[in-house]
Amino acid sequence: MLLTGLDLVEIDRIRKAMQRPRFCRRVLGEEEYRQLSLRGFPCQSVAASFCAKEAFGKALGTGISGFALSEVQLLRRENGSPYLAFSGEALRLAQKSGAVFSVSITHTRLYAAAVVLGEVRQDSKREGTE
Repeated sequence: MLLTGLDLVEIDRIRKAMQRPRFCRRVLGEEEYRQLSLRGFPCQSVAASFCAKEAFGKALGTGISGFALSEVQLLRRENGSPYLAFSGEALRLAQKSGAVFSVSITHTRLYAAAVVLGEVRQDSKREGTE
């Protein structure tokens, strides 16, 4: 069984939200914040992170209720490929779903988008991360 979530956001909306000092601290997890700070917090990357969190909630069928946005982190491996890391209630929900999640992100000058797929495997006991 597949769980699917998709989200699209206008980058200008996130750019305006980033003018509030607490926005990034409220929305981003610790490692996600660190990785983005090393890159100077590019608006399109923050927007992609926001989309990934929304897409995860849509894949679960909960929307963004039941977990804090900062509990879903869009991180990058050394080769640059994105993955999701969960903590707190988001981790509990991911584990409860029985799915292994993957993410794909993209952006243009105006929009950022993310797709999250969760695969529920009958034979898998994985924790639903990456």
